Amino acid sequence: MSNNRVIWLAEDDPPDAFPPVDNALREPDGLLAAGGDLSVERLLAAYRRGIFPWYSEGQPLLWWSPDPRCVFRKGDFHLTRRLRRELRKSPAEVRFNTAFSNVVVACAGPRRYEEGTWITSDMITAYDALHRSGWAHSVEIWQEDTLIGGLYGIIIGRVLFGESMFSDRSNASKVALLMLDRMLEKGTLALIDCQVQSRHLLSLGATVVRRTRFVESLNELCAPPRAFENWPEQPITASELVQD
Repeated sequence: MSNNRVIWLAEDDPPDAFPPVDNALREPDGLLAAGGDLSVERLLAAYRRGIFPWYSEGQPLLWWSPDPRCVFRKGDFHLTRRLRRELRKSPAEVRFNTAFSNVVVACAGPRRYEEGTWITSDMITAYDALHRSGWAHSVEIWQEDTLIGGLYGIIIGRVLFGESMFSDRSNASKVALLMLDRMLEKGTLALIDCQVQSRHLLSLGATVVRRTRFVESLNELCAPPRAFENWPEQPITASELVQD
């Protein structure tokens, strides 16, 4: 029987005062610590160790490191023939970091078959601070002047830690993932962390890896821990993403 227990973090604890991820509970899977704060420094320390915050309004701040981990690597994304055909005639285009706050708010909106959201007001404030500091980014799907989908996450080194995505039109979030897949192919990014597996992500090609292997990858790919600036200079059309 495991003797692991959740560690309480005080707000004045050092940003990297997390216990080893091997201490995370098996049930609920990955719960590691509670408390602390959502400062830029603590969030960056957490992500580099394979830890992320996830809690609902009214709960204490909870930190997680589930096992296994859901990821996209080079060549994982499933670009179906149907999606390729539809994107060839799509008027949508991909932009980067032009409406970060709008993407986060859209991701926090109500979802079908879901009650509430884990993207609390404190989380929105924290990720806005990460964005202003150059660590958090948005991949946005636009049709004319309307934001129709996208995702946001944190990039450290060559790892994108995905937080959430939304889609107001068919295939919009898939276009955002396809854009990231193209960046994986070019080596601009090396790994996309999706945190927790879902049927939808697995259907798109995501795979699962053991936590130990995931954390070992972070030790290499997050070094040096610099902010990411290697975005395309111009918007990219959805049709360009599927050109042979």
